[in-house]
Amino acid sequence: MPDIKQPNHAPTYGLVNRRGVLAGGLLLAFAASSRRKAHAAGEEPSLKNIQKRTGQSGKGGYDGFAPGGFIHITRDHGVVLIVPNVEMGQGIYTGEAMLIAEELEVGLDQIGIKAAPPDAKLYTQPLLKSQSTGGSTSIRGAWVPLRQAGAVARTMLIAAAAQQWQVPAEDCFAQRATVVHRGSGRTLPYTDLAEAASQQPVPQSVALKDPKDFQLIGKPLPRLDVPGKVNGSALFGIDIKVPGMKYASVAACPVLGGKLASVDDSATRKVPGVRDVLRLPDAVAVTGDHFWAAHKGLKALRISWDPGPNASLSSDDLVQTLRNAYGKSKPVVARQDGDVDNALSRAAKRVDAAYELPFLAHATMEPINTLVHVRPDGCDVWVGTQVPVLAQQLAAKASGLSQDKVMIHNQLLGGGFGRRLEAGSVGQAVAFGKQVNYPLKVIWTREEDIQHDLYRPAYYDRVSAGLDSSGRLTAWVDHVSGGSVTGHYVPKGLPAG
Repeated sequence: MPDIKQPNHAPTYGLVNRRGVLAGGLLLAFAASSRRKAHAAGEEPSLKNIQKRTGQSGKGGYDGFAPGGFIHITRDHGVVLIVPNVEMGQGIYTGEAMLIAEELEVGLDQIGIKAAPPDAKLYTQPLLKSQSTGGSTSIRGAWVPLRQAGAVARTMLIAAAAQQWQVPAEDCFAQRATVVHRGSGRTLPYTDLAEAASQQPVPQSVALKDPKDFQLIGKPLPRLDVPGKVNGSALFGIDIKVPGMKYASVAACPVLGGKLASVDDSATRKVPGVRDVLRLPDAVAVTGDHFWAAHKGLKALRISWDPGPNASLSSDDLVQTLRNAYGKSKPVVARQDGDVDNALSRAAKRVDAAYELPFLAHATMEPINTLVHVRPDGCDVWVGTQVPVLAQQLAAKASGLSQDKVMIHNQLLGGGFGRRLEAGSVGQAVAFGKQVNYPLKVIWTREEDIQHDLYRPAYYDRVSAGLDSSGRLTAWVDHVSGGSVTGHYVPKGLPAG
């Protein structure tokens, strides 16, 4: 795997990778079972799912292929918190770090942050039933599990110190990443206790703090990601560079379901800096020594598209379909109170209105980009994604490799809003990268992103209201016709339970 070029003053978060974490530390993992009801429904995740994992000397990382867990403590790296959700400007690195650090009894100034790698077993979001970040569910889903993980780690560290001092654990307490013995005032830092703590049994019940005792949660503390974003050291997907990397500019068929018919690349081959012209069934890419060469070469291509079955589909057709859907099928009732039809018929005045909402692109500040290095023995992908497991699966399918041969290096996201819940661009980048023998950074232009986004669905609303003689509302009904976002991501619905 090529080395990433880090800035001179790299931020604390993101510096710890699977090859850099040494053995001899304490790693705690919490696997929230997808079969359990979400905490929001009234059931807290079980402590039986908390796992203890330790690194193995010589492997340069955690046990197994997929590094996992929420807390990793070593002498070399100190206290590292592995955050299960991705940072896209919403402050989740800080919010979820607070949940762990509060119970672990460490300060936010004492920790490093690492984005969780793809591992559905460890990082499945209880509310979304997948390893994904979206729907404003991160804190709700992590509220109990991450605090439990911190409390368990703290309990094991205290037990290790008490055992070393040969005193009751009840006589010890933790503060600022240190275990303190009340009677003698002796102290031991977590980093010195990590290896011994990893040998302690995992407690099956722990008491969580009363909210009145919170020192971090709910406090106006500085966000962990701000310094790097201010001084320019923060690394987003588009910032990553590896030795020998080339750039690619892409054009996909402008009509959904269309195909690439033919390409004349004779003019493109003459553009200085152009390396290769790559083809997929529905897209073409030009690679170059820098992005401008690749993009200039792409513009020089003479592309012929086969638009396919949707060639004549228009925005007017789609809106008319939504209008015509009214009254043609049984609606899904979100809420119904009283006899609306009767109330409308008795109203002194009735008001009817129709509202159209168009398709909207997410238009994230950071354009879609993916850096890939596809080799016979493995595939590395550097990207900012809200769905690392799905990205890994699509990369494996496109490369022809098994999933355990694909490493997703998730980065900070320059905006998500649901846009990066889509990982098709990762599969596309790997399919292009498979055709060359060098690392390839595929960057979509703003135009390409807007044209090929998964849009916010278009809607057609019919609203009817009934008023009495004084103008007060007596009845209101809203019929909505439109696509379902959930229906796209989970066509069969969320798993039961």
